[in-house]
Amino acid sequence: MKILTVLDLLNLDLKEHDALELRCIAGRPGLARVVEIPDVNRPGLALSGFFDNFAFQRIQIFGRGEYAFLLKLATEGNSYDSIRRFFENPMPCVIFTHSLQPDDEFIRICEASGCPILQTSLATSVFSARIMRILSNMFAPRQIIHGVLVEVFGVGIFLRGESGVGKSEAALELIERGHRLVADDAVEVRCVSGNNLVGTGANKIIAHHMEVRGLGIINITHLYGVSAIRDRMEIQLVVELENWDADKDYDRLGIHDVTTEILGVKIPFIKIPVRPGRNIPIIIETAAKNERLKEMGYYSAREFNQNVLRWLESENARTVYLQNSEL
Repeated sequence: MKILTVLDLLNLDLKEHDALELRCIAGRPGLARVVEIPDVNRPGLALSGFFDNFAFQRIQIFGRGEYAFLLKLATEGNSYDSIRRFFENPMPCVIFTHSLQPDDEFIRICEASGCPILQTSLATSVFSARIMRILSNMFAPRQIIHGVLVEVFGVGIFLRGESGVGKSEAALELIERGHRLVADDAVEVRCVSGNNLVGTGANKIIAHHMEVRGLGIINITHLYGVSAIRDRMEIQLVVELENWDADKDYDRLGIHDVTTEILGVKIPFIKIPVRPGRNIPIIIETAAKNERLKEMGYYSAREFNQNVLRWLESENARTVYLQNSEL
């Protein structure tokens, strides 16, 4: 991830439930300060002069409690020494929630230290939840992987395989059948919250374009409409397409769960051999439905195996009974 500054945070183009509604009210020269930790801090004790284990490296959030303390300092004529000591720490920025406005003395101390002060109209709890989610996403480990990411029946499926094996053609048929494209060719995968893999187009400008050999570059949005695309999707299944190898023994039962690892996270994995006559999009659709059943706790292959075992046991029991009856 590139370096994230306070100015970058201020200029984020976020909408609806992600909007931070931030504006700078003081300390503009400090907007170049770097945000190094994806976490926030309520200063509390630090404002009163207790700095043991003070997490100054984090963004400092001032809610109504902190604001009430500042009002008490202003109205009772108390010393601002603890506030001056507070700003001696090189924190990224200070953010006031509820559109709270600090007093002039606080702003002067802030300006002298070079620390930017931001303001948001959001409530403290709402703003904290949003900025934590955004910072977690921005600081998440990421990797660009060659493949195609599609949404099939609500399941994020990452198609991978050698160049020319038919990934884009299979994805195009899935789009034709009503499913959605997230990204083609270059997929940026991020590990969010430690165990969720979220994929997006590595380049947002060309993310919803697709290269089809013999046809060239096509724009999925223009051809199929906005209902045929998604900006991001959690990867829940990895499907590898490979050319059919007659000498290779492919899994025909699917009893054992196979996984692959991306950014340290294990994801369900299946390998589909490709040869003329096989309808790969229908197989992928079936794999998506089967994956949803597994998430609900139903495993078709395991049930089939148990039914076979019960049948064998019943057959053996009947054989033994008949043999004993003849004696």
